[in-house]
Amino acid sequence: MISSKHCLVTGAAGFIGSHLCDRLLSLGHRVTGLDSLIVGNPKNLENAKTHPQFTFLHQDVAGVTPQTLENIDWIFHLAGLADLVPSIQNPENYYHSNVHGTFALLNACRHANIKRFVYTASSTCYGIPDTYPTPETYPCSPEHPYALTKYLGEQLVMHWAKVYKLPALSLRLFNVYGPRSRTTGAYGAVFGVFLKQKLAGQPFTVVGDGKQTRDFTFVSDVVEAFVKAAQSDVTNEIINVCSGQPQSVLRLVELLGGEITHIPKRPGEPDCTWGDITKAKTLLGWEPQVSFPDGVAQMLDHIELWREAPLWTPDSIKEATKEWFEYLGKQP
Repeated sequence: MISSKHCLVTGAAGFIGSHLCDRLLSLGHRVTGLDSLIVGNPKNLENAKTHPQFTFLHQDVAGVTPQTLENIDWIFHLAGLADLVPSIQNPENYYHSNVHGTFALLNACRHANIKRFVYTASSTCYGIPDTYPTPETYPCSPEHPYALTKYLGEQLVMHWAKVYKLPALSLRLFNVYGPRSRTTGAYGAVFGVFLKQKLAGQPFTVVGDGKQTRDFTFVSDVVEAFVKAAQSDVTNEIINVCSGQPQSVLRLVELLGGEITHIPKRPGEPDCTWGDITKAKTLLGWEPQVSFPDGVAQMLDHIELWREAPLWTPDSIKEATKEWFEYLGKQP
């Protein structure tokens, strides 16, 4: 049994971060959760805040100092801005959060005795690959500012691991879903869009023909990957975290149950995301446990969480994604 550690989770009030806080506390670790609450939802931390081993810091990750990291053993860096469309509209905000914020945290680590640093990377760095399942060695080609800023953050982490001997790992996450995923804000992940549409009795807005596949990965599996990464002796590695069993959007519709309306296919989106999880299995001893049907069933059990979410229609999606088409569409 591993000894108790003092963990810092940045982005603690976010979707994955809050689940990770709960899991670390259940394992007997002390957890300091840090979140600016610009994106994170305080309700996600209702369980953690009742635990005597949990402390919350309301601040931006860019403001972390060596003093903040005093007595911290493990860092899980999940803070950052997500979503594709807003990154096209406001690339400066994404650079500040995902690149500068990561740099500031890493710089503070130079003056602290950190035992493990686990970075949350994104599989969007692969762009539109032509190799499936896609290995970590595949050349990265980000298609939009979000993907680029997450990739730049990952490169900083790997550089710190190399030059400053920070014991770091980067986990490239694929299409994570589960309870507490974002229910407000910009047009984004398919689950949130579809669940609200189901509640409203509206047809699912399927992009293209719906045959495109995504490597959907349930949040509890992702959290276990973070835990195993921190517990391992592996360092200076980039590791895919995914199910390795891509599912089509039409399969998701089948499991959710409902009518369909089709909207135009979007530029810069791959027809398939499918990660190679060989490294995760061999280096971390990790593999996913939640099947797609079981994961979707859990989402339906929590569908009321999306009651107040925005209802996206073909017209509102067209308006929200017009800059997507403008900037990522083929040039004449």
